[in-house]
Amino acid sequence: MMWSTKYNCFSNHKLLIGIACLVIVAYLMPYYILGEDTHIRVHDNLDSNIVWYHLLAESGQIFSLTDTIFPNIINGLPRSSLPSGLDAMVWLYTMFEPMTAYSIGQTIMRFVAFFGMYLLLKHFTSFGRKIPIITVGSSLGFALLPYWPSGMLSIAGLPLALFLFLSIRKYGKATPWYYWLTLLLIPFLSSFVLTFVFFLTIMGLIWLIDWIRLKQFHWPFFGAIAAMTSIYVLKNYLLITSMFFSSGFTSHRDALNLGHNSLQRSVELSFENFLYGHTHDMAQHYWIIIPVIGFAFIIAGYRSIKPTWLLGLFFINFSLSIWYAFWYWEGWRVVKDNFMIANTFNFARIHFFDPAIWYICFALALAIIWKHLRFGRFIAVFLIIAQCGLVLFPLNEESKYNSIGTPTFKEFYSEELFTEIQLYIGKNLEDYRVVSIGMHPTIAQYNGFYTLDTYNNSFPLGYKQAFRRIIADELEKNPLLENYFDTWGGRLYMYVAEHGENYLYTKNRNDPIEDLDINTKALKDLGGEYILAAVPINNAEELHLTLEKTFEHPNAAWKIWLYHVD
Repeated sequence: MMWSTKYNCFSNHKLLIGIACLVIVAYLMPYYILGEDTHIRVHDNLDSNIVWYHLLAESGQIFSLTDTIFPNIINGLPRSSLPSGLDAMVWLYTMFEPMTAYSIGQTIMRFVAFFGMYLLLKHFTSFGRKIPIITVGSSLGFALLPYWPSGMLSIAGLPLALFLFLSIRKYGKATPWYYWLTLLLIPFLSSFVLTFVFFLTIMGLIWLIDWIRLKQFHWPFFGAIAAMTSIYVLKNYLLITSMFFSSGFTSHRDALNLGHNSLQRSVELSFENFLYGHTHDMAQHYWIIIPVIGFAFIIAGYRSIKPTWLLGLFFINFSLSIWYAFWYWEGWRVVKDNFMIANTFNFARIHFFDPAIWYICFALALAIIWKHLRFGRFIAVFLIIAQCGLVLFPLNEESKYNSIGTPTFKEFYSEELFTEIQLYIGKNLEDYRVVSIGMHPTIAQYNGFYTLDTYNNSFPLGYKQAFRRIIADELEKNPLLENYFDTWGGRLYMYVAEHGENYLYTKNRNDPIEDLDINTKALKDLGGEYILAAVPINNAEELHLTLEKTFEHPNAAWKIWLYHVD
């Protein structure tokens, strides 16, 4: 009787969904309680995308029909280097303060991830309706992943998109209208080049196979693929025109030279990605999910079960890891050197499917344990609680980044500190240019400074070459930095050999640079007048740099040494 009562709880879809939503709300609460005092991710987030959205929202160029120029970045950053005006995140940053927009984005991402995976498992697995604790629990785990924030629905929305396409494939013209509306909204909250170019290609192949196999032209399914693709093309009109038509500048991406890993390193990277994932798609599957899948295979063998889907998806993920790793193998250079699209477009990004596949596999494995193992129900529930409660929930941004000493949103951008610097300089912002040392240049950009350094996905190759002359001697002292800049170079930073790829020198960690070797003439030729340094420069006089003043503020993460370029 006791188990029957508990089992009824585990069978109640609405109750379990309610509990899961409360867990997601608790996960999101730090954003709404702490606001700008929240600790959030820096890499590809605070150091880039948030600033891009913020600058675009304030620019008045959101819906520019031409590749206009942003003069406050690298003396003229093309509009196509920033997010599309049809990106919903841009709208959020236009309507709300940046941290509020960020919090809303996180909320959308988490709930779409949960309900998308829930609907997919419920309607397209044999156990989805019968064992709701597995359906809801696996979906909750997927919703709590440490997603790359600016990816929005690029990864988190894949299960929802798959559910919608499979439903249209199944029901055709009888598909509810709100399914179509949801499908047409996804492109505004996701990236075509990151994941959906691959997703739509796969949907197209499924449609083609169905057409050949059934000899019937499935118009609704074809229309769904065409409609979503058309919206992505419309959304990315500036990016597409700059890539395939004359855009007035040659992008630094034309000179990318990625992929020189040895065969041994490629094999190692395959297993690393398979076990631990990539920084942008960490599924946190190593400790519990992989062993659970292995345990399910053992049970299946013992019970003479054929776990076809589980086995297939498991090896698809392994194949994606191999593809990802070998995309950077030196053997591919012959292709990349002869076909521009292979050099400028990252085909390895299909590995961003990994998290969704892992959590579908988790659900499939738990169903085998639930059905075919004595006390399997207890074990399955325990494993769900362990994955969601012990592995994933502690990875919410506030807990994770507070524990490692990352600055809060307010501390990172330090608006009061940079206002003091602006007032001290006393000139119109457009009348001088700055560069940053020891911290990300987008911090200065966020605060209105005109910067010669930046981090963007695309910018003129000629500018990169001119900027390189400033830091050439520092790059020469550090071969790893030199390779990083020359083969990729998306970060146009004032690299310091002593610092390597560390750009977070806070007021609590600011040992001086002993021997900075930069070309101040090249800096002045680009218009550089001031250096915002997060650390003191001991040989400043030799470089013809004059220390104007140091700045600190209690709400700032940085102590700034302001140098004038003489």
